[in-house]
Amino acid sequence: MNAEYREDQLLALSGIQHFYFCRRQWALIHIERQWKENQSTAEGHLLHKRTDDPFFQEKRSGLIIARAMPVVSYILGLYGICDVVEFRESSDGVHLHGQEGTFLPMPVEYKRGQQKPDQRDEVQLCAQAICLEEMLSVQIIKACFFYSKTRRRHEILLTHDLREIVKNLSTEMHAYFEKGFTPRVKPQKGCQLCSLKEICLPLLMDEQISAREYVINHMFEK
Repeated sequence: MNAEYREDQLLALSGIQHFYFCRRQWALIHIERQWKENQSTAEGHLLHKRTDDPFFQEKRSGLIIARAMPVVSYILGLYGICDVVEFRESSDGVHLHGQEGTFLPMPVEYKRGQQKPDQRDEVQLCAQAICLEEMLSVQIIKACFFYSKTRRRHEILLTHDLREIVKNLSTEMHAYFEKGFTPRVKPQKGCQLCSLKEICLPLLMDEQISAREYVINHMFEK
């Protein structure tokens, strides 16, 4: 298998979710290195603390649970951390060091809130699965979310179409990064919930308000 990207070209896997949602948001974070916490991002960090122990493994009958597992794909050019990877005994699985039998991995991603109306979460989880497939030489057909609001698991199938979306997004991310390109803002409904709205300033793209008017209005805000 020929690697497409070198070690120094790898991008953060977590960024593919940002990129899907808003190219500009991704560029501000991953190219311009700008970030600002809000309630949503802070709650997300707290939720992930439960899983971020890279040395903790739990073993039950026919199941091994690995937490904060590092993953990488040189085909996608992405690296990151899986919240949880469950290895279940399966004849279609792979051998694990120090374990008897074969195990099939399934990434499990912990998310605050509930299922999104688009595929921003799915592309991140699918990218994790592709990394695991490349690392372990195994095929993974499904993955799982755990949403904090519903307290339920949501299983997804890793279809050909979803995989193609991930590959195309990854290619586009690398093209943006190589050029150092931050696209102009395209205001959308989600802008008001974005932690970067005060950096991105989407209101400046509103044809009804000029940059001068925006600054003056905010000078008199309480």
